Amino acid sequence: MTDNRHLFQGYLAAIATLLMWSAFSLVSRLGGKSVLTPYDVYALRVVTAAAVLTPFIGRLPKGAWKDSRLWLLTALCSLIYCPLVYSGFKYAPAAHGGILLAGLQPLLISLVVWLFTGKRPSHARSVGLLLITGGIVCAAVPYFNAWSPDSAFGDLLIFLSSVSWAVYSVLAARWGYPVWGLTCAIAFGSLVVYLPIYTLFLPKALAAAPLSAIVMQGLYQGIFATILAMLTYLKAISILGAERCAPLLALVPIVIGLVAVPLLDEPLTGWLMTGLVLVSGGALVAARQKATL
Repeated sequence: MTDNRHLFQGYLAAIATLLMWSAFSLVSRLGGKSVLTPYDVYALRVVTAAAVLTPFIGRLPKGAWKDSRLWLLTALCSLIYCPLVYSGFKYAPAAHGGILLAGLQPLLISLVVWLFTGKRPSHARSVGLLLITGGIVCAAVPYFNAWSPDSAFGDLLIFLSSVSWAVYSVLAARWGYPVWGLTCAIAFGSLVVYLPIYTLFLPKALAAAPLSAIVMQGLYQGIFATILAMLTYLKAISILGAERCAPLLALVPIVIGLVAVPLLDEPLTGWLMTGLVLVSGGALVAARQKATL
């Protein structure tokens, strides 16, 4: 009973992450289409997150500022990931982000696990990954028909950010830092490194942006994406493992596609429905397998 309750908490955390990751692509694309630069969005993220987490600075792991592992995790999921993904959303639509960020995570994480440990996915997990891949391709067809050099460049940046996140996920699950401590370390580490660089060297457009855009990006990126989604994601991978969690989050592009039907008046295509069935089935098969890390 205790194990079942523990697993339930892990799946609940994964579902919460799924919802916030789905919103991440939409909100980040709005930021990309605004006058804000990618560097502005990242600055709003780190400043807001650090301000909210200041009362919890005592939760930093012991010796955090000298811990090379913590700095590597901070680089992978923030200092590298964020500039790449926000720059990508200047060029690529939100749906591309959902596909390339969360949709590719099961494949990328399994590849990283294989490279790090030499352990290949089980037969059942391989079947699940194959179904997920087919579903992602089906969901992607309507969006990638409208290909352009700009969107391709944005896709490349988002793909690189997805690789960075996959490596972070595997290492975070393997090293097992406390969830709150790791979240605080990433937030404060990002602030200390990035804010001086942004202030002194990077282009800014905050003065030209409407207050509503600044507030929305600051609140969502700083609180939901950095703190709440990070907490739920780290909780999910600490219970389920990175490999078991990733297939569930592969549902993000399907969620984005379904949300676009009422919000953006986009059609519910056969491609999307086929993708939903395949990804859901693949996620169910792959997520039931015991995690390797």
